[in-house]
Amino acid sequence: MKAIIVLLLGIAVAFSFKYPVVTSQDRMKMIVEIVNSGNVGWKAEYHERFARLSPAERKYLTGTILTKDPILPVKEDFPVRDLPDNFDSRVQWDKCESIKEIRDQSACGSCWAFGAVEAMSDRICIHSKQTLQTRISASDMVACCYLCGFGCNGGYPGFAWSHYKHTGVVTGDLYKDPNGCWPYPFPPCEHHIPAGKYPVCPKDLYPTPKCVKKCQDGYPVEYSKDLHKASKVYSVKGESNMMNEMYENGPIEGSFTVYEDFLSYKSGVYQHITGSQLGGHAIKVIGWGIEEGKKYWICINSWNEDWGEKGQFKILRGTNECGIENGGEAGIPA
Repeated sequence: MKAIIVLLLGIAVAFSFKYPVVTSQDRMKMIVEIVNSGNVGWKAEYHERFARLSPAERKYLTGTILTKDPILPVKEDFPVRDLPDNFDSRVQWDKCESIKEIRDQSACGSCWAFGAVEAMSDRICIHSKQTLQTRISASDMVACCYLCGFGCNGGYPGFAWSHYKHTGVVTGDLYKDPNGCWPYPFPPCEHHIPAGKYPVCPKDLYPTPKCVKKCQDGYPVEYSKDLHKASKVYSVKGESNMMNEMYENGPIEGSFTVYEDFLSYKSGVYQHITGSQLGGHAIKVIGWGIEEGKKYWICINSWNEDWGEKGQFKILRGTNECGIENGGEAGIPA
């Protein structure tokens, strides 16, 4: 018996020398090297934390459940207009502070809610002729939208907008912010570097907050009277329709398939080069442009301002890169 065990161990050792085990850190370094060795239009950088992702951490980075067909009615009746080569909602509606804000979903798979409430906040300001600086609560959306999915374990952007229309969502901004009904309960954290401005994100997901329909202490408005709703919600598909919708009404929520190389994004116009598929991710799309001949979308992520280009990234436009043009969600404030 001992002889058999020794023989098996010897085979395992010999095999490991011939076929060395590739760690997740090695794999991330290889991805960064592949991206940066070619003229692909964007630059990558190695993030130790992303390289060590646990299954739970991958879950909260890719918390959007992608569907084959849009959940909401598809809007297609756009007027024929000449659109500019470059458009940025932050410039077009420069008095709307929410458009410029970078939020942080923390260790919660709530990107589906963040992309929604950020665009909702922007549109309330835009459609009030830039007078209302409202922030719609990600906490309320995550905790109280039961049809949306699984809270911190992922959700459907389309149902988030449907919830906004039929039930309503209260106000609330960043962690411990006193100015809204229900601020985000989880602190910002470093998603991608060992140490920095924020503490490192915990390895496990935070539990989904309980739906307690009560505003924080000191907020002068009752929960039921703080609810904001939409008059209509819809999906927009394709490059031209998405551009027209943003040009007319403001930012939209977008979603796309995340691959391993996206985690290493540093700057430039992202397109998938190498690496496995991880899952779906939702973001806010605020505009478009052209860089060195490449058309792109301007997207706001929810991994705080230390990631990418100060919290934002650009992704290839016009080719349905990673499914980004399969459909975005939007609506008009009531």
